[in-house]
Amino acid sequence: MSLHTADAYRRDLRSLEGFCGRRALHAWHDLDGAHVRTFAATEHAGGLAPRSIQRRLSAVRSFYEFLIREGCCPRNPALDVRAPKTKRRLPATLDADQMGRLLEFRVDDTLSMRDKAIMELFYSSGLRLSELVGLDLGALDLKDRTVRVDGKGRKTRILPIGRFAVAALQRWLAERAGLPTRDDAIFISRSGRRLTPRAVQLRVDTWARRTGLPVHVHPHMFRHSFASHLLESSTDLRGVQELLGHADIGTTQIYTHLDFQHLAKVYDAAHPRARRRQRDA
Repeated sequence: MSLHTADAYRRDLRSLEGFCGRRALHAWHDLDGAHVRTFAATEHAGGLAPRSIQRRLSAVRSFYEFLIREGCCPRNPALDVRAPKTKRRLPATLDADQMGRLLEFRVDDTLSMRDKAIMELFYSSGLRLSELVGLDLGALDLKDRTVRVDGKGRKTRILPIGRFAVAALQRWLAERAGLPTRDDAIFISRSGRRLTPRAVQLRVDTWARRTGLPVHVHPHMFRHSFASHLLESSTDLRGVQELLGHADIGTTQIYTHLDFQHLAKVYDAAHPRARRRQRDA
């Protein structure tokens, strides 16, 4: 696990340790399911978000699996304890017109060529930020208009690249060839090093502010917009799942809610029985 995950689990278990101390529970095998449920309820009452409680319970379950393997505990008291349900937030997207405004900036130097290629590829293929910065030159096949992506769980998928992204990539790669670098990364800095995720986030934000868009734009918004716009025009949920690299179609289904919101707005604006009468001035 990453250091960030390890630190989070450490905080979760320390919180459980504090709970046990306040309940005079002196050994891990003293905890039962009722204690763990009370622990989760106490955390929730203290203002902890349901998603964070889910992670805490996951940490407790994993910890008890370790204790059982080590022969320190006979059972896992957290197995049947559920966290409060989370409200599923709909992802923020740009509509087609906003995306067009964002991508229509003038390319007149090395950085703008690179940034145009980054954002066109984001929107064209629905890449995650980590997938984009991890791309090497060998992953691109511009003749075939495809890119090979190593996604979550080390799963590889081949994605199509649209013509605007192909043109932007061709222009950037020609410029990149003149830069001093030994890195195989497609997207590099002026010093020749692979771009970091943070650098990409800052460049996307810079262009969005220059364009004057009224929302905060981040790299994952391209992926959300990619999925939403595909579903609006095709309704092929399975196809979008494959393109996004989702293991569970339930993850992809959130974009159907966005599509319904879009249709509802069209209905409210167009249907004679749905339109609201404007108040007299």
